Amino acid sequence: MRHETIEKSLHLMMVLIVVAISIGGLIEIVPLMMSSDATEPDEGIAVYSPLRLAGRDVYVREGCYNCHSQMIRPFRSETERYGPFTTAGETVYDRPFQFGSKRTGPDLARVGGRYSDDWQRLHLMDPRALVPESNMPGYPWLAERQVDSDLITSKLETLRFLGDPYTDEQIAGAAAEVEGKTELDALVAYLQGLGTNRRNRRKAQMDINDVRGILTAIIFFAFIGIWVWAWSSRRKKDFEASAALPLEEDQISITNNERENI
Repeated sequence: MRHETIEKSLHLMMVLIVVAISIGGLIEIVPLMMSSDATEPDEGIAVYSPLRLAGRDVYVREGCYNCHSQMIRPFRSETERYGPFTTAGETVYDRPFQFGSKRTGPDLARVGGRYSDDWQRLHLMDPRALVPESNMPGYPWLAERQVDSDLITSKLETLRFLGDPYTDEQIAGAAAEVEGKTELDALVAYLQGLGTNRRNRRKAQMDINDVRGILTAIIFFAFIGIWVWAWSSRRKKDFEASAALPLEEDQISITNNERENI
């Protein structure tokens, strides 16, 4: 098929554009959907305990994700500061994901165990008592609010319906685990568990992500090759002829009109 045919047909060009975008999307998305690293939890990653789940909900409600991210990018500057980069397999039980998009404060993906429980409590109550230059607001009311023990059972049942592997025993004991706990206790428990089960080693063998990366590289270099070929000096005459097509059509239309007038 000559490119003149494509350029002259708007509908054909639209169809081919959709086909090209669809192929690119399939190459990028389908392998990720089939990858166990993206759909199955990493080694050591378990569902949230009832108390940590309640803390995660407090984290979301108070908008902590607006200033803190939970995604360490695979850059040396980040891995040396925060720890191993984030993988999809360690976030399969996060609904919604807490990747965030801004770092007014530090990334929290590996904050678990870095500070003591008492430090976390004081920092949440009065951040500037520990970090004078901090612009983080305090959350003293969390120490006064009790976790809803009735609601937590419903949450676990809903998450199990969505696919999280909660057992009957975990659901039955959820209310008792959070009984008498404050929202501050829950949030501290959530923070102290972040990143502690991170898998520190990667699979040595090739997996679907490696194949996906290779295919992406091949397609990229193929695109570069086609671009160089298309803009080479050998194609200059063809491009000039294609650029003149609209003018030629106008000239033919004028000539036909003149003949009709004669």
